[in-house]
Amino acid sequence: MKIVSIINYKGGVGKTTVTANVAGELANRGYNVLMIDLDPQASLTFSFVTPDYWKDELANERTIKSWFRPAKKNLGLKFEELIITPEAVESYVSGKLDLIASHLELINVDLELATQLGGANMHQAKTKFLEVHRKLLNGIHELDPDLYDIILIDCPPNFNIVTKNALLASDFILIPAKPDYLSTMGIDYLNSSVNKLVKDYNEYCQIEDEEETPPIDPKIAGVVFTMVQVYDGQPISSIRPYIAQTKRSNVVFDEYIRENKTLFSEAPLIGVPVILQNVKTAQQHIVSEMTAFIDEFEAKVLI
Repeated sequence: MKIVSIINYKGGVGKTTVTANVAGELANRGYNVLMIDLDPQASLTFSFVTPDYWKDELANERTIKSWFRPAKKNLGLKFEELIITPEAVESYVSGKLDLIASHLELINVDLELATQLGGANMHQAKTKFLEVHRKLLNGIHELDPDLYDIILIDCPPNFNIVTKNALLASDFILIPAKPDYLSTMGIDYLNSSVNKLVKDYNEYCQIEDEEETPPIDPKIAGVVFTMVQVYDGQPISSIRPYIAQTKRSNVVFDEYIRENKTLFSEAPLIGVPVILQNVKTAQQHIVSEMTAFIDEFEAKVLI
């Protein structure tokens, strides 16, 4: 089972679109896929379930927010109890496509987690650091390892404790980015932040304890450019310098996802990712490009 976090410090870069379509296509190819929505905006959640369903069936006890509550409030809760299978997309895939929904109040969870850090001495502080930052990984470890081939985690555009939980649980990190100044300038900083987090975590793992905590080594799968404006079959000239600059210091996928606000914004209304829809002939090139990117992703992460 591979675990992949999808993240960029900059919001509005098509992160959720990438997550939903990669998940949908991999499930269409026969993989068993679990999506975890860690973004308080819950865009991935509402790409597969309606707000009414979320409010009536999920909001109280069946979102990822419940998992991050203090242990005394979570007595008896099992991670698998948070998993749902979105009905709208079931008939479109041959594998499994499941979801753990987000919650609009997830933003407050980070403050609660921060209060659990600290300790009377360095050993206690490091032990609590591991406990707080392993909450998500501990939940994933509760699952049957053969239940899913891949878990895709849609992260918020920040580096808070919830995000760190995702990164520390991951085998790979995928970075969607628009080819513009704001979206690309934070990629190197994200890489360095991840490296420092992993270094600190692995050092804390060396604490002598009854139970050894294994070190981690998440890999950067690469940067995928999204919302790309295309003219005459290639990215427009004004964005090419950002693509070239990013390639000089990062692994970048060959394929990109071009911009089509109407096509991608309408997909959540029916709860089915664009890549699984029978789109118009004039838009088929978008699906073809996205399929080619997922071919790259599959070869790098799953094969």
